Amino acid sequence: MTLAEAATAATYDNRAAFADELIERARADERVVAVCNDSVGSSNLVAFRQEFPDRLINVGIAEQNMVGVGAGLAAAGLIPFVCAAGPFLTGRALEQVKADVVYSAHNVILCGMSPGMAYGELGPTHHSVEDLSWLRALPGLDIVVPADRHQTRQAVRQAAADPRPTYIRVGRYKVPDVTAPGDRLERGRFQLAREGADVTLIGAGTLVSRTLAAADLLAADGIEARVLNAAYIAPLDVEAIRAAAQTGAIVTAEEANISGGLGAAVALTVAAQGGGPVVRTLGLSDFAPTGSTDMLLEYFGLTAPAIAAAAREALAV
Repeated sequence: MTLAEAATAATYDNRAAFADELIERARADERVVAVCNDSVGSSNLVAFRQEFPDRLINVGIAEQNMVGVGAGLAAAGLIPFVCAAGPFLTGRALEQVKADVVYSAHNVILCGMSPGMAYGELGPTHHSVEDLSWLRALPGLDIVVPADRHQTRQAVRQAAADPRPTYIRVGRYKVPDVTAPGDRLERGRFQLAREGADVTLIGAGTLVSRTLAAADLLAADGIEARVLNAAYIAPLDVEAIRAAAQTGAIVTAEEANISGGLGAAVALTVAAQGGGPVVRTLGLSDFAPTGSTDMLLEYFGLTAPAIAAAAREALAV
C-alpha cells in the first residue's frame, strides 16, 4: 500500500468484523458461546446477545472469574470466545489464563478487544501493550494479531473450526484492508505482503499498512523492501525469519512493548542461528504520555516515515 493509497483508503474497526463473524459461527455451530466482563458494548456483542441471549454470559467486572468460566465451558465441550479489553483480560486475569486455559489445555479463545494504544487518552492503565510479552511466555498458546477486517474474520473462523488455547487481538483502531477476503490465514505463518531483497520489514496488526507505506518510501530511494505480515506471533514463523535474515537488515514494528513481543522473538531467532543482519525493533519501551492514538503512534516512531528511516539506518550499519 502506497502512502497515497493509505491516505485515501477506507479504514475499518476490526471489532465489527469480529462481531459479524462470531454471529455466523454461532449460527453454524451451537457450541459457540460468548463470555464477557460487562463489556457487551465495547466488545461489540450487542447483536450477538439479541440473537443468542442464552449463549452470552456476562460475569460483570470480574475478569479472573470470566476466564475460569470460559475454561469450564470449554471443559464441557463448548467453544467459548472470552471477550474483554486487552489490558484487563491479559493483565488482571493472567494467572487464570496460565493455569485454567493454557496449562490445562482448555480450548478457550481469548479475545483481547481494543489492544495496543487504541484507548488513546485513557492512558497506560487502558493500553494493552504488554500482552504479547506476557503471553509469549506461555507455551501452547496461539497468539494471533490480525492486520485488517478480513484476517480478523478468518481468525474467528479458524478458532471456531479448530479450537485450541488462543489469544486474538481484536483491533479498535481503524485500519485499511491489506489483505483480500480470500487470502489464507495459515497457523504459525507470516504472510508475504510485498517482495523485496534489500531489507525486510515485519509488521503486526495496525502496523502492517504502515510498513507497506514505508516500503513505498524506500522504493523511491531504490531500496526494495520485503514486507511480512506477522499475523501469528505464536507459533512463530521461524522459517520466514530465517529467510528474512538473508536480506540486508530487518525492521520490526508492533503496537506493543518491544521487550518481549514480535521484535524480541525475531531478534532471538536471528541470534540463535549464529549471526545475521542488524535487527531494529520498533515499538514501546516506556509508558505512554497522554494523547490520541495517532499522536502516540507518532510519538513512538510507528509511522511510515519513521519505519523507513529505521530501515535506512539499519542498512547503513
